[in-house]
Amino acid sequence: MATDLVAPLTAPDVAPIQRRTLRLLFVTQIVGGIGVTVGVAVGALLAADIAGTAVAGLVSSAAVVGGALLAVPVTRIMTGHGRRPGLVLAYLAGAAGGGLVVLAAVTRWIPLLFLGMLLFGGGSAANLQARYAAVDLAEPARRGRQLSLIVWATTIGAVAAPNFAALADRTTSGWGLPTLAGPFAFSAVALALAAGVILALLRPDPLLTARRLAAAAAPAVTPPGAAPAVTPPPDAVATPAPTGRRTAGMRAAWSVVRTRPAARLGIAAVAVGHLVMVAVMVMTPVRLHEWHDDADVLRVVGLVLSLHIAGMYALAPVAGWLTDRVGRRAVILGGVGVLLVACAVAGTAGHHTTRLSIGLFLLGLGWSGTMVAGSTLLSESVPVGIRPSVQGLSDLTMGLAGAAAGALSGFVMEVAGYPVLALLAAVAVVPLVALALRPVPAGAPDEED
Repeated sequence: MATDLVAPLTAPDVAPIQRRTLRLLFVTQIVGGIGVTVGVAVGALLAADIAGTAVAGLVSSAAVVGGALLAVPVTRIMTGHGRRPGLVLAYLAGAAGGGLVVLAAVTRWIPLLFLGMLLFGGGSAANLQARYAAVDLAEPARRGRQLSLIVWATTIGAVAAPNFAALADRTTSGWGLPTLAGPFAFSAVALALAAGVILALLRPDPLLTARRLAAAAAPAVTPPGAAPAVTPPPDAVATPAPTGRRTAGMRAAWSVVRTRPAARLGIAAVAVGHLVMVAVMVMTPVRLHEWHDDADVLRVVGLVLSLHIAGMYALAPVAGWLTDRVGRRAVILGGVGVLLVACAVAGTAGHHTTRLSIGLFLLGLGWSGTMVAGSTLLSESVPVGIRPSVQGLSDLTMGLAGAAAGALSGFVMEVAGYPVLALLAAVAVVPLVALALRPVPAGAPDEED
C-alpha cells in the first residue's frame, strides 16, 4: 500500500497511472463479465430444474438483490481502504456464490441455491463498481468517455459468454456434475481470476491516489525546476476523506446527496433508466412466446435480446463522448427520450417481431445514455472522501429498482398485458424529466465545471 500513500504527485505521474488503471479494468471487466453472464445465461433453467418454474424467477431475482445489497459493504470497504479491496471482495463473493450454486445443483437443496445466487450477485456488483474506479483520476473533460469505455468492455463478455456456457457444461459433464452446473463452476473460476488480477495489479489504488490529490489541494509553493503539482478537481476540496465508520455509511451518503441537485439527478437517472429497462425487457420473452411456438421461441428470444444487449453496451462509448461534449443533463434527457420512443415502439409492436426488436434495441440505447451520463454526473458532484459511499447508494437504489420492476412486471403482464406494461414504464420516467429540467440554484455546491 506504500505506493498509494507516500510522495506528492506531479502532473506527469497521474496520466500513466490512469492509463494503467483503465487497461486493467478493461481486461477484468471482460473476464468478470464472462463469469457473470455465463451463470445468468443458465440460472433460470437450473432453478427451474431444481425448484420448479414458479420459483425460477425468484431465484434469478436473488442475484439482482444480492448485487444491490453487496454494494453496501463493498463501498464501505472502498471508503476506508480504496477500490482494490472492495472490488476483490465483490468478485470473491461472486465466486463463492458460483461454488454454492454448483453444490446446490448436486444436493438439489433449494435454500442453498438461493444463498448461492445472492452471493453470485457480487460479480455484478464488482462490474458496476469498476466504472466508478475508471473516473477517480480522469480529467473532467474525459470522464464520460473513460467511464463508458469500462461499460463497453462488458459487451465482449456478454457476447462470448453463451459459447463458454455450452463448453463448460460439456466439459464438466464428465466430472459427474449435474447438467447446467458446469457454467457456474466456470463462473466461479472466472470471477476468482478477476479478483486475483485486481489484487495483484491495481496499484496504486486510483481512489487513494485521488485522495492524495485532494489532500494536496491547499496552495503550495512549487520549487524552481520542479514539475507543477496536479490541480485536484474542485469537488475534492469540499470535504476531507472520511475515515471513521460513521462517515462511511449510506446515511452519510444520503446526507450529501440530498444537498446536491446534480447528485440527486445522477442517482435518479441511473435508477429510473434501469427500472424502465428491466420492466420491459424481462417480459419480452413472454410476449414473444404468445405468437411463436416452442420450436422457434428460444431462437427468436436470443436474437431479440442480443440486439437489446448491443443497444445497452455496444454504443456506450458514443454516450460517453456525447456526455463530455454536450453535457451530462443533455445526455440524460436524450436517454429518457429514447426510452420513451422504445416503450412506444415495443408497446405497439403487436405480433411484429422486427418492430419489437427495434423497440428492445432502443430500450438498451436509452439505458446506456442514462447510465453513462448519470454515473458521470454523480461521480463528479460529490466530494472525493464520500464518493464510494454515494456510488454504493446509487448502485443499491438501481438494483432495488430493477428487482422491484422485475417482480411487478409479471403481475402487470398477467393482469393488463404487454402494451400497458410499456405504457406504465414510460410514465415512470416523468419524475426524472422534471428533475432534469429543474433549474439549478445559483451557487449550488455541485456545479464544479
